[in-house]
Amino acid sequence: MGGVFAGYATIASLIALGVLLAHLRVIDAAGQRTLSTLAFYVASPALLVTVLEDSDLGALFSGALVATTGAVLLTGLAYVALAALRRRPLGATVVGALCAAYVNAGNLGLPIAAYVLGDPALVAPTLLLQLLVLQPLALTLLDVDRSETRLSVRRILARPVTNPITVGSALGLGFALTGQQLPAAVHDPLALVGGMAVPSMLLAYGISLRLGPLPGRGVPPVELAGVVGLKLVLQPVLAYVLGRYALDLSSAELLAVTVLAALPTAQNVFVIASRYEREPILARDAIFVSTLLSVPAVVLITALVA
Repeated sequence: MGGVFAGYATIASLIALGVLLAHLRVIDAAGQRTLSTLAFYVASPALLVTVLEDSDLGALFSGALVATTGAVLLTGLAYVALAALRRRPLGATVVGALCAAYVNAGNLGLPIAAYVLGDPALVAPTLLLQLLVLQPLALTLLDVDRSETRLSVRRILARPVTNPITVGSALGLGFALTGQQLPAAVHDPLALVGGMAVPSMLLAYGISLRLGPLPGRGVPPVELAGVVGLKLVLQPVLAYVLGRYALDLSSAELLAVTVLAALPTAQNVFVIASRYEREPILARDAIFVSTLLSVPAVVLITALVA
């Protein structure tokens, strides 16, 4: 359990620092937007290049990937169905689906996979699925939603190659597929810049907590409860059912896909929502509540499934 609490403690410390900086008026709302913009356009693409460059793509082609993909897809579709009933606009629907299905596979998934599950490589299917499929798709839809004119099919298909996060993911994947390595003169500066990504996200999130409405007051409680319920209940249940009954995963793989599906909404969903000005308060509150509740969820799943 040490990895669970260590991962959460690290995140909580940086968020608390963001709250403190906002409280002391060291950083205001404009500074928070600057941090989010820096994370989106500069730091995150650099991080993705360096992370994916050394990734083991062989870990993707496994039953764990199928279970993870199925859980993410079905959870996202469940939210989309609920949003359609409520006639939610496209941008809000995309952000809500990310809140319900996009897990914190980076700064929580890696330590939990290493210290709780015993193998950091177990997080690879979740991490790469999100970076290479779910995130580019969501960003393309958000680009379409923000466009003031109707886009042609050609322009819609071209959107991913103009998005910095998608471009960073594609470059990193290209290096992984070819086995090529960036020269040190390029890799080292990128690694330094990429190191800003997670701290920038967490600080911007903490600043938003202090300057915005208190968690639970900025969005309807039913909306927030629905998103968190999909994230922490439906997604891990789907991952478990698919892994055990449809794919017959080993006990270690089954535990991994279930625990990772129960992780909270990722912080970069807030960065994306802020960048596109679509439901940033919902993203912020979903991250806050799901992070708090995922601690007992992960502990319970580990006890039941292991």
